[in-house]
Amino acid sequence: MGLLENMQNEPVSRLALREPVTASPDTPLRDAIRRMRDGHLGCVIAVDDRHVPLGMFTESMLTQLLAREPSALDEPLGNHLSDRWPQVKMTDRIADVLGALQRENVPFLCVVDAEGRVAGLAGQKGLMKYVAEHFPQQVMVQRIGGTPYQHQREGA
Repeated sequence: MGLLENMQNEPVSRLALREPVTASPDTPLRDAIRRMRDGHLGCVIAVDDRHVPLGMFTESMLTQLLAREPSALDEPLGNHLSDRWPQVKMTDRIADVLGALQRENVPFLCVVDAEGRVAGLAGQKGLMKYVAEHFPQQVMVQRIGGTPYQHQREGA
């Protein structure tokens, strides 16, 4: 099977998901931003006590908010959630992730399990890892600052 067929048939659960940063909607925005920074992510997902996602707050939203309202950092996260935030289910197709990333122009999607609880984040990095692992002959992966692959074999 080729890449397109795999992505159209395999579930999101086959992707390497990132650990999401989550917080209650009552969490002060300042604390939610600290969690984003500590988690090295550009978003935080507000969840209820069952861990069901309620909304998302992103770095982009933060910059817009601070330009309008610098004192908003002490307000609850729930006051500043996006009304549009894409999500997929673990059983959706990998192609759905790619489509949503392109359509919504976002780096991450919230992934939910069968009960609707946050299971992780899917994004560009996970898609690239999937492609590299499933099609290593077509993809040459090299870590930044790493030793380049040899173009010719060593030895006889």
